[in-house]
Amino acid sequence: MAIADDLQRRWYARGAAPPWWTLPVAAVFGGVSCLRRGLYRHGWLKSTHLPVPVIVAGNISVGGAGKTPLTIALAEGLRARGFKPGVVSRGYSGSARVPMLLDAQPDPAIVGDEPALIRSRTGAPVAIGADRVAASRLLLEAGVDLIIADDGLQHYALGRDVEICVVDGERRFGNQQLLPAGPLREPLVRLRTVDFIVCNGGEPQSGEIPMRLALRDAVSLVDPTRKRSLADFAGTRVHAVAGIGNPPRFFKSLRGRGIGIIEHPFPDHHRYTATELDFGDGAPVLMTEKDAVKCRALAAGHWWSVPVSAVLPDSLFDDVASKLRRKDQVVF
Repeated sequence: MAIADDLQRRWYARGAAPPWWTLPVAAVFGGVSCLRRGLYRHGWLKSTHLPVPVIVAGNISVGGAGKTPLTIALAEGLRARGFKPGVVSRGYSGSARVPMLLDAQPDPAIVGDEPALIRSRTGAPVAIGADRVAASRLLLEAGVDLIIADDGLQHYALGRDVEICVVDGERRFGNQQLLPAGPLREPLVRLRTVDFIVCNGGEPQSGEIPMRLALRDAVSLVDPTRKRSLADFAGTRVHAVAGIGNPPRFFKSLRGRGIGIIEHPFPDHHRYTATELDFGDGAPVLMTEKDAVKCRALAAGHWWSVPVSAVLPDSLFDDVASKLRRKDQVVF
């Protein structure tokens, strides 16, 4: 973990050089990635195109750029425009080893925290599986007419009609190097091939669509019908828990509401124990919604989830819907 933390610090630190040993590894990674893309582009590896449109919402860098809030917003925005969307996800951090369709109250330990969150927030059918094509077929059986892939920009086995790349507007692409010398899964030139680039926070560059994450009222983990305005926590000391790709973003958002926080960052997709979250002082505990889906069975009365919603221009959903309706797969 110490090596991974040091690498990530170097990726985003101005003027910091990556360790020498990462450069040849990055060169090999880039060569394999380029070869793989070429094999799919020329048809030597097969991409499966389904009988309904597929949107992929992903990124070209590692870490928390905001893919899951964007996926939730797409599901809700396109449902409002007449589609019946379903979501497919790898199910990372879950124990499931075969594709499966989530029920109404999925266990995040089995299906993964992000799919469980998406199912809870949208009510849309959600399927998981390392084989996203097989998982997507479960969504077809569930009656969807549109599939949104949460992540999977590099999962070329699943054919897609629309690609949306979300960019961390504050950290951008760090040193712009490929893994492990930098944070990139694919070179920056990949951005020229996507349909939409969404910039989460920061200052959008030319052609990018702005997105911001808006904090909502805190929700009790013990009683989800109980809510508190974040203004109620202003001027008090709270424990802030974040096991996401970019914990500082969550901490910064809470401070922006005038809340005095004690930071407790954890690795992305961390599985919590009650001991880890027992801070011994009875102060409120505020955590991300992604963490909360894993912590409800452990929860105490002073634990609160802080949901976020992706705020995007309506024109994005209109443009995506228009692009989908030009496809021959679905007739409206």
